[in-house]
Amino acid sequence: MIGVSRFIRHMLTTRRQLNRHFPELCLASIKSAIKNAETSHRGEIHFAIEAALHPAQLRQGKTAHERALEVFSLSRVWDTENNNGVLIYVLLADKSVEIIADRGIHMKIAGDDAWQRIVGTMQDAFADGRFEAGAVAGIAAVAQELVRHFPAAGPDPGPAADDAALP
Repeated sequence: MIGVSRFIRHMLTTRRQLNRHFPELCLASIKSAIKNAETSHRGEIHFAIEAALHPAQLRQGKTAHERALEVFSLSRVWDTENNNGVLIYVLLADKSVEIIADRGIHMKIAGDDAWQRIVGTMQDAFADGRFEAGAVAGIAAVAQELVRHFPAAGPDPGPAADDAALP
């Protein structure tokens, strides 16, 4: 059963709030950070933001992590040659950041500690109201892991320009 406070929080978190925290200029900066990062590695970074979950998802008890897995699949982040796509997912209503890494990159990272450090850095910045800085720092940190394990061998054919999304 869903907690009443979580349900209310999701009902009150609107697209307007999402746009206030992540305005067009911020989204452009996120897209640019992804595009620039992807010149240095052969991975794929996708950044997705949602204001809140649908009431039906809340009734099902869906967590931010479960929704991030869905977005990872729906966005086909896993569809890379080396299985090295990474999704950074933000669910504003839960103040949650999730990183879902495909098996190719996840195998190279020892445990979830690296991902959790990145999540913590982003959440700290978001808590201070620094949404753009937190997002860009998270992208840079994910890119650092991809560069370490999948350095660029030429131009990246991925669709970096469309990688900041609002599902």
